[in-house]
Order: sequence, then structure tokens, then C-alpha cells
Amino acid sequence: MNAASSARVHGELRAGEPMSRHTSWRVGGPAESFFRPADVEDLKHFLRGLDEDTHVFWHGAGSNLLVRDGGLKGAVISAAPILRELERLDRLRVRAGAGLTCTQLARQCIRWGLGPSEFFAGIPGTVGGALAMNAGAHGGETWERVESVQTIDRDGEIHLRAPAEYSVGYRHVVGPPDEWFLGATLCFDSDWTPSMEAMQDMLDRRKRTQPLGLPSCGSVFRNPPGDHAARLIEAAGLKGHRIGGAEVSPKHANFIINAGDASAADIEALIDHVQRTVRDVHGVELLHEVRIVGMPPE
Repeated sequence: MNAASSARVHGELRAGEPMSRHTSWRVGGPAESFFRPADVEDLKHFLRGLDEDTHVFWHGAGSNLLVRDGGLKGAVISAAPILRELERLDRLRVRAGAGLTCTQLARQCIRWGLGPSEFFAGIPGTVGGALAMNAGAHGGETWERVESVQTIDRDGEIHLRAPAEYSVGYRHVVGPPDEWFLGATLCFDSDWTPSMEAMQDMLDRRKRTQPLGLPSCGSVFRNPPGDHAARLIEAAGLKGHRIGGAEVSPKHANFIINAGDASAADIEALIDHVQRTVRDVHGVELLHEVRIVGMPPE
């Protein structure tokens, strides 16, 4: 971004911002530039002022993200704080901003009597992250509820897109390049009565079975067809295995936790070790859900 354009933005623009402050693993090197827009107009202006060859990385809650210790080149945009709206449009539809947490979405939709929405409470992170990877929990998936999405492109232009414009699979979404989610219109079923008790049961189960409160990214690996990644990892004897400060959670084998002093390199090495071991023991290739970005340290 040229100096004249950067001087006109109203949000926070920082150089060398440590990404360890913005990921749930609490690791990650510096972002070359880190921008939090003041509003959508500020975001448009920032995007239009970027040089064509500047790499853009869209940051949400950082809950499904591993940033390598060498950090990120280009511009990191953290727009979640300005995209937290939730509006009921009619009897069955809501508009949710990409920065809204999935738990907030679930709670309010249940209050409105809209379902099935309870499963969103089982998804860590934001609506934008859930859209980007078709996140799901307890038998529900995000894109099953999507009627349309709103996106913004590198030129600061806003688009309204239909699900048919995306290829959506299990924890996998491909759409128009160089566009990022601003929000979505979600549609629920008329014959479904949501339950606050069911949602609370899901949250209680998470507390019992997952290492909540410790730095992690949630589930590291996708479940292979007909099986569970956690079962395969535990059966391979990997619970509690450590590399540096990274540890396979003794509570849930599909979680890798930062035990206090992990580097991103420790976590990535442990991810690789788990993949190799499960492949050697079970003949199954685990694919990771977590997004790994950035550069190794020099």
C-alpha cells in the first residue's frame, strides 16, 4: 500500500504485528502489515490502495490457523470486529456477519426458534471461518444452511453469490478467487424445534471431552471416511506425545495443545509426526483441517 493511501485509512494499521497475538495456538511470527478496518468503507479503501502484487491474507478468529514462525508477507486483514451483525430477515432466514461467533449464532437462533441451529455451538471460531471450510459439528454442516453469501474482492467490490458458485465438500470449499466472506444469509427448517438444552448438552460434552482452556486450534485432522481421526491417533499410541512445547492432548487425541512454550515449528513437526505414524500403523492418510501458512524462520 502506498503512503498516501495508508494515511487515509481510519482503522489500525501496524507493521510487524506478532501473529501469536491473533491465533488460538498463541504462536506465529510477524505480519508484514496488519490492518483492522474501522468499517466496511474503510476496508474497501484499504483494498483499493494495495499494490497488485501484495499478498492478502484474510484473518478471522485465528482458531483454525497455524502461522509459521517466519510470519506472513503482505497484508493481513482482520475484519471480524466490524462484521458481527445478526439480523432476522423473516420467519426462517437470518443474515449473519462473518465476524459473528458460531456460538453466538446458535444461541440467538435458538431464542428465535430457528433450527436446526444447535450444531453451530459445536464449531469454534466465526461464521466466516465456518463458511470458508464448511465447518460442522454433531451431524450438521454450515453450507447446508446457506442461501447466499456476501463477499468482497481485491478491488473492494462487494458481491452477492449463490451456493451454486461454490464447490462444497467435507471441510472443503472452493469459490471465486481473491474474494473473502463478509456474511451469509442462512435459511432454517419450518418443521424443526431447536432446543437450548440440546445446545447446552453439546457444550457440556465439549468441556468433558476436549482440552478447552488450553491453546489449541480445535480438531487438527479431518475424520477419514467411516472412522475418526482421534481414534486412529489414540490407537497409534500418540496421546501425550510431545515435540518441544507441542503435545497431542491426553484428553482428546485430535487436539494438539501448546503446553506453554511451543513454537509453530514444534506444532507443525508434531502434525507431520502424527500423520506419518498413523499412516505407518493404520495405512490411513490423515488430512489436516488446520490451515498452515507463512514462512519458516530464517
